[in-house]
Amino acid sequence: MLRSFFKPAPQIAGDQPPKVLIASEGRQISDDVIDLAARMMRGQQDAEVRVLTVARLWGSSLGFPNPGLRPTKGEMAVQEEIISSAINRLEKLGLEANGTIVTTRNPCRAILKEAKRRGTTAIIMGADPRRKWFGSFLWSQEPYRVSKTSNIPVHLVAPEA
Repeated sequence: MLRSFFKPAPQIAGDQPPKVLIASEGRQISDDVIDLAARMMRGQQDAEVRVLTVARLWGSSLGFPNPGLRPTKGEMAVQEEIISSAINRLEKLGLEANGTIVTTRNPCRAILKEAKRRGTTAIIMGADPRRKWFGSFLWSQEPYRVSKTSNIPVHLVAPEA
């Protein structure tokens, strides 16, 4: 559930039209994330929703890019399904959305770069419970790294317990 489930949805400050980035480090985008984006956009004119997901680039071979380390067709198909599912659910709620897949070793940097490039006013991400030990090594803890390093408001949505 949302951390502040019983509080009203966060409002986007400023007179510019809101631009929300729904980001994922490769996980499915939950209905709670979609609902939060819809509540933030309710009643806003010219609102823009962008869905971004990250396909994992596995590394390099002796310092050189290696095609065998890039995401497979199956992994890319999963990411395409995540994007299309999120966009379909947003459109059912009356929001226009588009999406993209980024292939990178560093999801935090890629998400923040895309948010800055698009002039995003808020980032929404699904997040696993925070892990204190070895959390910085886990791919699933990427939303917390984004939240920690971002200058843009980041709203993390924890899964229902």
